[in-house]
Amino acid sequence: MNDYLQKAYCMDQTVRIYAANTTNTVKHAQEIFNMWPTSCSALGRVLTIAAIMSCTYKNDDYLTIKVLGDGPIGKIYVGANDGKVRGFCENPGIQLTYQNQKLAVDLGVGHGMLEVIKDLHMRQPFSSSIELISGGIAEDFTYYFTKSEQIPSSVGLGVSFDENDKVKAAGGFLIQVMPGCKEESIKKLEDKLANLKSCAEMIDLGYTPEDIINEITDGDYQLLETKEIKYECTCSKERFEKGLRSLGKDELLSILNEDHKAEINCNFCNKKYIFSESDLKNIIEKL
Repeated sequence: MNDYLQKAYCMDQTVRIYAANTTNTVKHAQEIFNMWPTSCSALGRVLTIAAIMSCTYKNDDYLTIKVLGDGPIGKIYVGANDGKVRGFCENPGIQLTYQNQKLAVDLGVGHGMLEVIKDLHMRQPFSSSIELISGGIAEDFTYYFTKSEQIPSSVGLGVSFDENDKVKAAGGFLIQVMPGCKEESIKKLEDKLANLKSCAEMIDLGYTPEDIINEITDGDYQLLETKEIKYECTCSKERFEKGLRSLGKDELLSILNEDHKAEINCNFCNKKYIFSESDLKNIIEKL
């Protein structure tokens, strides 16, 4: 089954819910970077919320998320557009657990900043940042929406693994309270969330996006839209060639004389691009 997102309204259309299954997306990230569970869980949670957030904007808007923590996982970078996501973390081989064997994602991420950059095709991209309040990602984004976007929200994210430390399931939800929502509706929602299974538990039990929405709303909801989610990198040899050109003629001549070729790895998909001696000469001739 392909990964997908469901958008729904509940409580007389005053509460908006997005729920997503991102299992294949996070599996792909684990495979291409050979990630250990704690690193994979951290990146998987950011990939999931990025995919959800990208579906709240127009199709051509682009979202960039930076989790700039001081923990051993290092910095996390994710880009997203209309359900298509890509991302990486600096140290994919981190495995930290608590005594109960629960993954210690918060310790892996550490303290630092969360930065969200939205390219809405205006004169300047919109950028907003907050301090990480937990490092667990879901709590940090709940705080981000309330603090930076002034939208009372709740975020749940989860990644589960099998006995071989391979991704078993991944997904999450975003709940947003809209203007006009009644106090009794907010109270009812808060009570429901207080007793809700954790997102990781729901994901581990195999909940679909519809199941998650049903669990949150007790079945009183209206589905609005379904969006496909997938891991997709936009890199190409042509794009990296532009980067080489920006180095200038002298630097390219130095690379040509010393190495006779250039090898570039894409951070987002681990694909290697090789520019041969003749490729470099052609680039230099065009400068």
